[in-house]
Amino acid sequence: MKNKLLFLFIGLFGAMTAQAHYLWLETKGSGKLGEKHEIRVHYGEYTYGVIEQVQGEAFPLVSKFKLWLIAPDGSKTELSTEAKEDHYVAYFTPSQDGVYTAALNNNEINVIDYTQYDFGIFKTHYHSTAKVQVGNTDADTQAANPDGIVVKQLAHDGKEIKLQVLYKGQPLAKNELQVYVADLWSKTLYTDDNGQVTFGLPWETKYIVETTTKEEVPGTYNGEDYQFIWHCATFCIK
Repeated sequence: MKNKLLFLFIGLFGAMTAQAHYLWLETKGSGKLGEKHEIRVHYGEYTYGVIEQVQGEAFPLVSKFKLWLIAPDGSKTELSTEAKEDHYVAYFTPSQDGVYTAALNNNEINVIDYTQYDFGIFKTHYHSTAKVQVGNTDADTQAANPDGIVVKQLAHDGKEIKLQVLYKGQPLAKNELQVYVADLWSKTLYTDDNGQVTFGLPWETKYIVETTTKEEVPGTYNGEDYQFIWHCATFCIK
């Protein structure tokens, strides 16, 4: 198990490379009333074309996630998932117009000792969101991670995308945010004083947004002490 964890976090933090593993949700950005809608859970590095196998070495170590759907009226439902070859899949059927928020949370990942790479001993908390708009009325996605970091999409006119990064319910200012596109393209941005960032969508493709922060509070998880919590949030635009 220790060897598997080491394998996972070498990929995760990229101490030896520029790569960094993360969980993300993938779904079509628009849906229709009464029509079944699919949501996928992936783990890997989108811009490098790395998508981990569900039964491989890395994915099982981050598979204790919960997937929720938040309806336009604020009601929240846990979705069941089914394992496929390289992703988990869930479905829902929209019953009202507005913006649905798919939200994945995983705060059940074992502590890793990374002191040999000058990173310390830490616990990981993943969170991922995606937006599904039903009908013509746009709105903000909803935040459902009061214990960590989350990326919200704010209502916009379609010309640019506007996001807000929250940490424990408060805007996270001056925080680094990565925008990934396939074929090794990425862009680094920083949130403003309100935790917001705006950027264009020059190509009709999939964009993965990732942002992280460290919670410098020690604790214990599954009998293992850690020095801090590493929070990672992603948001997929498709």
